[in-house]
Amino acid sequence: MVYKSLRQHAFSTVLTAFSVALAGGLLMSVWAVREQSHAAFTGLTGGFDAVLGARSAKLQLVLNAIFHLEESPGNLAWADYLEIQGNPNVELAVPIAMGDNFRGYRLVGTSPDLFDRAEYAPGKRYTPRPLGRVFDPTAREAVAGSFVAQRLGLKRGDVIHPFHGLLFDEEKEHSETYVIVGVLEPTNTPADRVIWIPLEGLQKMSGHDPKAASDISAVLVKLKAGSAVAGQRLSLLYNKEGARLTLAWPIGQIMAQLFAKIAWFDHVLELVAYLVALVATGSIIAGIYNSMNERRREIAILRALGAHRGTVFSSIILEAAATAALGMLVGFLFYGAMMTVVASIVRTQTGVVLEPQSFHQIMVWAPAGLIALSALSGIIPAMKAYRTDVAENLAPIS
Repeated sequence: MVYKSLRQHAFSTVLTAFSVALAGGLLMSVWAVREQSHAAFTGLTGGFDAVLGARSAKLQLVLNAIFHLEESPGNLAWADYLEIQGNPNVELAVPIAMGDNFRGYRLVGTSPDLFDRAEYAPGKRYTPRPLGRVFDPTAREAVAGSFVAQRLGLKRGDVIHPFHGLLFDEEKEHSETYVIVGVLEPTNTPADRVIWIPLEGLQKMSGHDPKAASDISAVLVKLKAGSAVAGQRLSLLYNKEGARLTLAWPIGQIMAQLFAKIAWFDHVLELVAYLVALVATGSIIAGIYNSMNERRREIAILRALGAHRGTVFSSIILEAAATAALGMLVGFLFYGAMMTVVASIVRTQTGVVLEPQSFHQIMVWAPAGLIALSALSGIIPAMKAYRTDVAENLAPIS
C-alpha cells in the first residue's frame, strides 16, 4: 500500500523528500562544522603552549603567530627573545618575523629550531619531503608548506620573488630572490599555508626599516613539564608586572574564548536548520493530507475487503516515515557536498583541516529525529483516513 501510494504520487513525494534531504543535510552540516571547528581550533597549538608578543589582545597574538591570520600587533626587540629563551620555565623558544608574502601566501622568518626541535603533535615534527631539506639560516633559501606548494605548483629548486606586505601587490616586489630547498610533509596545520625563510632574511629584506633589522614579530614558547605552573609564572611576569609585552597563554583557552564570542552565530544557523526541518515535515503533512480526498474511495475499498482501521492508519504513518527516510538518503549527499565545500574554504583561509567523512553522532540522531518527526506529522492525515466512511465512499460515482 505504501509503495503504491509513493509511486502514484511520485512528483509530490520527490519534492517532499527533497525538502527533507535539504533539512537533514543542513542540520548535520551545521552541527558537524561547529563541533569539528571548535575541536580543531582549540586543540591546534602548533606544538607550543604560549605566544609572546607586543602589548596587545591575546587573541590577536594567537591568530597572528599560530594561525597566520590578522596583522602583527607590533615588534619585539631581540633582547626580549633572549630573555624568554633563557627563562628556566621555558623548554623551547622560537622567534618568528613576518610582513611579506609571495602571491598572497605569507612569508614567515624563523630559525631552524622550528624544524629541528619543535613537534606540532607528539612525535611529529615539521619535516621536509624526501630529497628536500631545511633552509640554511645564512642563505636565501625557503621551505614551502605543503598547501602553498600545491596551490602555486612550487617544487624544490624553484626561485621566488617575495612581495612587500601581507597582501599581494605586483608593484611591491622585493629585489631579493629565494630558492625553494624543501616542501614540508602535510601537517594539517596553518604551517602548511606558509613559506618559511631564514629569520635574518626577512628582517633585512630590502624596503624594511633598517633600525628594526633585529626585531621580531613574536616568540613561540614551549614550556617545561608542569606547564600550568610555568605558564602562571610567565603570565604574571609579562601580563601583570610588565606593561610592554603580552604572553598569550594557554593557547587553547584563548581560542575557546573566540568561539564563545561567536556562539550566537552557531545558534542562528541551528535555528535556520530547525526551521527548515519543520517546513519539511509540514510539507509531508500537506502532501499526504491533500491527497486524502483522492484516496477516500481506495481506502473504503480496502476496508470493505477486510482491512482494519489500524492497518489504514499505520500505512499513512509509514508512508510519511518512508518519505522522510528516502529524503535522508539524499540528505547524506547534501551533507557530504556541504562539508566538502566548507572544509575547502576553512583550509584555504586558515590551514585548519576539517574531515567531511568523519563520523559524528549527528549523523545518527538527525535522520532518526527527522524520520520520527515525519511519522508524527503523518498522524493528522492518518486520522482523516481512519475516519473514512466506507458506505458513503463506496457509493456509485454518477
